[in-house]
Amino acid sequence: MTWNENGGRLGEEFFTPGSSSFTEFLAAHRPELLSTRRVLPDGVVAAPGQVPHGTTVLALTFRDGVLLAGDRRATMGNLIAQRDLEKVHPADDYSAVAFAGTVGLAVDMVKLYQVELTHFEKIEGTAMTLNAKARRLAGMIRQNLGQAMQGLAVVPLLTGYDPLAPDGERGRIFSFDLAGGLYEKTDFHAEGSGSPYARGALKKLFHRGMDRREAALAALQALWDAADDDSATGGPDINRRIFPIVSVITEDGFERLTEPETEELSREMVEQRRGRPDGPNATA
Repeated sequence: MTWNENGGRLGEEFFTPGSSSFTEFLAAHRPELLSTRRVLPDGVVAAPGQVPHGTTVLALTFRDGVLLAGDRRATMGNLIAQRDLEKVHPADDYSAVAFAGTVGLAVDMVKLYQVELTHFEKIEGTAMTLNAKARRLAGMIRQNLGQAMQGLAVVPLLTGYDPLAPDGERGRIFSFDLAGGLYEKTDFHAEGSGSPYARGALKKLFHRGMDRREAALAALQALWDAADDDSATGGPDINRRIFPIVSVITEDGFERLTEPETEELSREMVEQRRGRPDGPNATA
C-alpha cells in the first residue's frame, strides 16, 4: 500500500513503530522527497553565479536570552537576486535558525527541520533538548554534503533558549561546517560572506548584560559593517523600507521584532552613522 492507493488511505509504514525522526522516516519510505539527498550527476557542478545565495546572518547573547538577525539580500554572482529575502526563521517555540548559502536548499532544509522538531515532539510527547536539536540539524547538514561539494552549500546558524543552563547562559548559539561539524559559540557569531566584518563589529560592540535594545542596535551596526565591505550583504533600504530581520528568544519564547521597531532602530543607527561613518567605539 502506498500514499496514493486505496482511496488515499495511509500505508502500513504509518502504523509501524520506528524512529521519532521524520527525516529517517522519509529516507526509508520516500527518499526522493528529501532535497538534501539529491546530488547532481557525476562531474556536474553548479554554475557560479547562477544560483541565488543568501548572506549575512549573526547571533549574540544578551541579558534575557539570545538574538538572531540577518540582512535581506540574495545575490547571483554580481546581480541582486532578491532584496527582501527572509533568512531568520523560528524552528520551534524556543529555538530559531538562520541561513547563509544556497537559498533554495536552505529554505527546504529549514522547513524540514521545523517538521522534524514537531514530529519528534508529537511522537515522544516532549520537546527535544537544545543539544539534541543542534545534533539533529548537524545530521541534516551532513546529508547535504554531496551537494555542498558540487557548489550548493547551506550554512545554518542555530540559536535557542535553554532553561536547563545556568542563569545568564541560557541563550546559546551553534554553528556548523559543511560536513555537519557542530560548534557551540560563546557570546556571538556570524555566518556568510559578510561574516568576517560582522564578527569584527560584534567583537568591538558586544558586552555581557546588554538589554534587548542594546543587542538589537549592536546587531544592526554589525550588519551595516558587513554591508559596507561585502557587496553580497544588503544594508537597510530606507527608500523601499526593507530592514534586517531581528528576532529574540527568551523565557517567553521566540519573538520577531515588529517592522516598526526594526525600522525605528535602523533609522537611529543610520543617523548615528552620519556623524560617525565607521561606527561607534567599543564600550569601556
